[in-house]
Amino acid sequence: MRIIEIIKNLFKRSKWQMQGSLINLTDHPKIAVTSEEYNRIQSNLTYYQSKFDDVKYINTDGEQQTRKYNHLPLARTACKKIASLVYNEQAEITVENEQTNEFIHSILNNDKFNKNFERYLESCLALGGLAMRPYFDGKTIKIAFIQAPVFLPLESNTQDISSSAIVTKTIKSEGKENKYYTLIEFHEWNGEDLEITNELYKSNSSSVVGTRVPLTELYEDLTESVTIKGLSRPLFTYLKTAGMNNKDINSPLGLSIFDNAKTTIDFINRTYDEFMWEIKMGQRRVAVPDNLTEVTFQNENGGFVKKRRFEVEQNVFVQVGGGIDDNKIVDLTTPIRAEDYIKAINKGLSIFEMQLGVSAGMFTFDGKSMKTATEVVSENSDTYQMRNSIVSLVEISLKELVISICELAKANGIYNGEIPTFEEISINLDDGIFTDRNAELTYWIKAVASGLVSKRFAITKILNVTDVEASEMLTEINAEVEPQLEQQDIDIYGINENEDNRKRW
Repeated sequence: MRIIEIIKNLFKRSKWQMQGSLINLTDHPKIAVTSEEYNRIQSNLTYYQSKFDDVKYINTDGEQQTRKYNHLPLARTACKKIASLVYNEQAEITVENEQTNEFIHSILNNDKFNKNFERYLESCLALGGLAMRPYFDGKTIKIAFIQAPVFLPLESNTQDISSSAIVTKTIKSEGKENKYYTLIEFHEWNGEDLEITNELYKSNSSSVVGTRVPLTELYEDLTESVTIKGLSRPLFTYLKTAGMNNKDINSPLGLSIFDNAKTTIDFINRTYDEFMWEIKMGQRRVAVPDNLTEVTFQNENGGFVKKRRFEVEQNVFVQVGGGIDDNKIVDLTTPIRAEDYIKAINKGLSIFEMQLGVSAGMFTFDGKSMKTATEVVSENSDTYQMRNSIVSLVEISLKELVISICELAKANGIYNGEIPTFEEISINLDDGIFTDRNAELTYWIKAVASGLVSKRFAITKILNVTDVEASEMLTEINAEVEPQLEQQDIDIYGINENEDNRKRW
């Protein structure tokens, strides 16, 4: 059987090689992403990772030197800060059906979903998008997070992505050489059925996709095509950032939150680099007359040579061409323009905040490092509004994920319950950081006192509980015995001790 399989692979390899090879992923005829969009994502990744080139300069001897580029982790800090405002481990996903709710919680908790999603949400904000794909590992359902560089849509639909290509790259050593494999997993619809096809490419270079080869060359048990029936939606959910993609208005991919602020990031980093270099160059420097540094030595041949002697590690320069009276040491130290640089960086950060769409003062620079503010903001603030835009998209994506988990589990026979609808799934993203609890309590007390809302409704808003829980809490409150009033209070307010206390609350 092994010989037969080898012969089949030879025929397949011949057929695939006749079809040609791929230089880039975007060269594949099915993939609807332009090379410009793919390069933009790679550029965003560079900014997010802060992988900037070294600074090249010419020294006084005319030699080219290099040094590390001093920079601030602006992109990473902004994405991390905003991701933590949107989602944290206290977030709750609830399904009305008790059986379904227990099943979903078991899947998400076993996979540590909340912890992982908070981390990958940062990647989504940095690169413009994130895909989540549930898969069956033979025992249970797990969730794979697919980042923007390896998630490519097949249909150019700016409203939604229903078909996609998911890329997995692997390096395998063959002798003294490394071989680079690229697995492209296509998710396509054939009527109401979802077809998943796999293509494997091999290359001698990491920058080239290569030539298509049989799957068995790397994956023994992976089939070329699988058809899944009974799905109402794709087997993945794609979360992208809010707003229009102004870099390519026809692209279905989202933008990084800092995509339109790269020039500002460059300005801030350039200013910071100059600031750090000026601090280094601002060390004390002195000029010493040449006659004070000349020392005469006798060489091996008996001759005499003059050499300059001073500590080379010190910032000492030789003053040449001085007069007879210029036998004094001159201080060449220049003052450091620290205040000017700090003002310039903070001005750049203000522009950066505006471009990101967050409230002023969120990022500051104190001369040592960049800091982020943790402030209570109002519902009218830019940060709050930006967060709400992202939250609404996150909620939709998580609801889609829940439905996909249930459908995939049912297709694999590990779940026999109902498939929930969007309305039956609730997502609670705690936004306590945005709320002044005392101010909120005062607001709802006034609303109740003025008769605008019921006490039950106010409880649901203040304590973030369901209507049923609020009704139970109100019943308990009304059943409690209130403190007895003084006779003076009864005479003034006309309240009888035996009056039903429920009228007061």
